[in-house]
Amino acid sequence: MSNPTDTQDAVLALMSARAGHFPLESGHHGELWLELDALFWEPAALEPFANRLAELIRPHAPDVVCGPLVGGAYLGQVVATRLGVRFCHTERTSAGDGGLYAATYELPRALDARLAGLRVAVVDDVVNAGSAVRATLAALTRADARPVALGALLALGTTPAAVAASAGLPLETVATRRNEIFEPEHCPLCVKGEPLQRP
Repeated sequence: MSNPTDTQDAVLALMSARAGHFPLESGHHGELWLELDALFWEPAALEPFANRLAELIRPHAPDVVCGPLVGGAYLGQVVATRLGVRFCHTERTSAGDGGLYAATYELPRALDARLAGLRVAVVDDVVNAGSAVRATLAALTRADARPVALGALLALGTTPAAVAASAGLPLETVATRRNEIFEPEHCPLCVKGEPLQRP
């Protein structure tokens, strides 16, 4: 599947997509909602894409792969197994106060001290606004880990590349898709009076 459009379509086919007006974890509004739980319904269908992501991350020589729960952790464990390295996850501990990027993610206490000085690749299923990966990178920094790459099956829009660049990391993705997100006060869907849908 060397054609990027074919790869994008194949990755998107693993999850249900809906158009509308949705609030995102980051606090932004968006026109696209992906049912990410469906991504893991057929592990054999996901495996070639997870393996491809692992091969993209391999040159960065991580000691550990870390993924935010839920989907990033599932995918991260597959990638870590493929690379023969350790695995850890972060878990959302707070949805925040309603501002942008207010959600917090934490590492398990039992693993926090083990990460100091280790090279860590952060993996998520889909990166859109980047709320979960930003918070995961912050948790790894607090643990004195050394992030070396950000990886995803699917990067939506331009924000994932900006998140990686601001952290000084390469972004490795299996597929990309154009997408827009909006700050609530500048959301054209709100201006049109379209109600928010809460999946």
